[in-house]
Amino acid sequence: MTQQIPSTEPELSGVRNFRDVGGLPTVDGRRVRHGVLFRSGHLAHATEEDAAFLGSLGLHTIFDFRNASDQKLEGPDVELPGVRNVNLPLTDPADGSEFWKMVRDGEMEQLREILGDGKAAARMIASYRTIVTERTAEHSQVLRSLAEDSVPALMHCAAGKDRAGLSIAVTLLAVGVERDAIVADYLESNAKHRRYKVHRSGSSAAAYAPEVMELLSPLFDARAEYLTAAFETVEETWGDVDTYLEQGLGITPEIRERLRERLLD
Repeated sequence: MTQQIPSTEPELSGVRNFRDVGGLPTVDGRRVRHGVLFRSGHLAHATEEDAAFLGSLGLHTIFDFRNASDQKLEGPDVELPGVRNVNLPLTDPADGSEFWKMVRDGEMEQLREILGDGKAAARMIASYRTIVTERTAEHSQVLRSLAEDSVPALMHCAAGKDRAGLSIAVTLLAVGVERDAIVADYLESNAKHRRYKVHRSGSSAAAYAPEVMELLSPLFDARAEYLTAAFETVEETWGDVDTYLEQGLGITPEIRERLRERLLD
């Protein structure tokens, strides 16, 4: 029996950006069921109390969209008894170990060059578009797994905003959640207590300059324009969501119906 999640959001001290996606409305008047689909940042720093809470959710599968560099930086997810962990690395919008070395070392000229004058936001939009067009196999695997047996499920990346956010958005599109509701859920990642903590350990004083965070801000924001770019890419590439799901991801109407049975009230 899946635990019914209380309306008050749990306070997890070592896991950022956790939430139940339940309650979102579909275009045909249904709602996403509570207690079957969750999202968060990484679970590598989960405390014993956090792990106990996560363990109480009755999770079947945790989808971890981090890549090897993320896992090296943050560590592996906490292991929860009886829960399957599936690692499906997706493109990281802020990827690159050299990039993060520049941040830690406060190399301002290089950071200005690659992030200034709107380049950071453009980087994010380009990455969202790339995930949509190049990670169809991964998104297909997620949807098929959910339709078969993988609920309750939790999806996360590092911050729980971009890679997990897009995967959640694709899942919600597949079951017919209203577009505005998908965007509103995505924007919840902007809440102060949800945002990814940037660790700057460089010896350079410039690593702690306010300008660094100003340059980085577009990378850590959830902006409607990013998700809108992903939706536009679906339509530009496949024409509409139904074609994207069927031809792009190989998700048949039968699989979508099983998804709705699993995820909707």
